[in-house]
Amino acid sequence: MVNIFDKYAEKYDQWYKRNKYVYLSELKALKQAVPKSGKGLEIGVGTGRFAKPLGISIGIDPSENMLKIAKKRGINVFVGVGENLLFENEEFDYVLMVITLCFVDDPDKVIMEANRVLKKKGKLIVGIVDKNSHLGKFYQKKKKQGHIFYKNAKFFSVNEVIKLFKKHKFKEINIFQTIFRPLEKIKEIEKPKEGFGEGGFVAICGKKT
Repeated sequence: MVNIFDKYAEKYDQWYKRNKYVYLSELKALKQAVPKSGKGLEIGVGTGRFAKPLGISIGIDPSENMLKIAKKRGINVFVGVGENLLFENEEFDYVLMVITLCFVDDPDKVIMEANRVLKKKGKLIVGIVDKNSHLGKFYQKKKKQGHIFYKNAKFFSVNEVIKLFKKHKFKEINIFQTIFRPLEKIKEIEKPKEGFGEGGFVAICGKKT
C-alpha cells in the first residue's frame, strides 16, 4: 500500500488540482467540523492538502514521498501509521482523518489511538466517501477495475463509522455532507448540509468523553 502512494505521490496530489471544486467542497464540509483553534493532528496527512488550509501543523503518514510534499506546505511531518501513533497521551485538541480509514490495516486500533492522543473533550473528525452513496458506488466500481489507489481500499458506511465512534466512547456526534452530484458536474463549491444520505463525502465529528 505504501509503495503505491510513494510511487504516485505527485499523481495523487494533482488530482486535487484537476478536481478543484470537488476538493474545495470537501474542505468546506470539513471546516464545519474542524475546530478553529487548538493543537491538531492529521492521521494520513498525505500531501497536506487538507492540513494546510485547516490550520493543522502536524501530520503523520507512512508514505515518505507524500510527506515530502506536505513538508513543502509547512506541515511538521512524521513517518508512521495510525495504529501506532508517535505521540503522548492527551497531546492534541483534535485529530483529523480524511479518506484515511479505508486504507488502514486496523480501523478499530486507529480510532483507539486517536482517542489516546486526544485531550479530554477533544474532537475526532473523520472524512469518508460513504460506501452507500452515489460516489461510494462509483469508487467501489473503480476498486473492482483495479484502480491504482482504490483497489486495496475498504469503504465504510456512515453508520459503520458511527459504530466505531461509539465503541470508543465518542459522544455528541455531528455529521456534515457534500458532493451531491457526479464529480464531473461539480463546477462550483457546494454548500454542505448536516446529516448524511445525500452527499458522497461525509465528515463525522465526535467528542472524547
